[in-house]
Amino acid sequence: MIKLMVGLGNPGAEYEDTRHNAGFWWIDGLARGLKVSLAPDKAYHGLVARVNQAPGASGPIWLLQPMTYMNLSGKSVAALARFFKIAPEEILAIHDELDLPPGEMKFKKGGGNGGHNGLKDMQAQLGSGDFWRLRLGIGHPGHKDEVAGYVLRRPPLAERQAVEDCIEKSYGAVELMLRGDMDKALAKIHAKPPRPKPPKPAAIEQTPPSS
Repeated sequence: MIKLMVGLGNPGAEYEDTRHNAGFWWIDGLARGLKVSLAPDKAYHGLVARVNQAPGASGPIWLLQPMTYMNLSGKSVAALARFFKIAPEEILAIHDELDLPPGEMKFKKGGGNGGHNGLKDMQAQLGSGDFWRLRLGIGHPGHKDEVAGYVLRRPPLAERQAVEDCIEKSYGAVELMLRGDMDKALAKIHAKPPRPKPPKPAAIEQTPPSS
């Protein structure tokens, strides 16, 4: 079960709406939904909210936005996780994902870091990559030399809306994650919307025979 949800991003107004801050957008929305406020905590190098009665959780959970800048995200995560004795497999990292288009997301446990500096530092500081990840697609600029500038720019409105739609859908799996039903959470996040049913063929009017 998940006890710590950490959104990856960069602090400061200049980064607030950039693609690299998709993880922050997710935490902000969940905090609003749970009616809690994130507050600075120097001990954990970030903005933290403790939620005592989250639906599905058997005890308190934590929401975290590291204020260390992306490259040192693990410093914040590891400090909180060590203090509250939260294991890597009880942590969910929410982050932007270049290899998925806007409007798609993936949920998985463990794996590499795909060159994502926030994940890289989390793995280094926790001593394990065995945490859960919610990957929010932001698309790829097409060339690796353009990635650094791309993730630090604001997406067009349609792309931002596609990411927000994914975020909203993923909240439907949060209670399952907190309860520890990870297979059900995975199925819910990866579920495809139902295909629209084909229209019924119009009834052919029968012309009565002429007498």
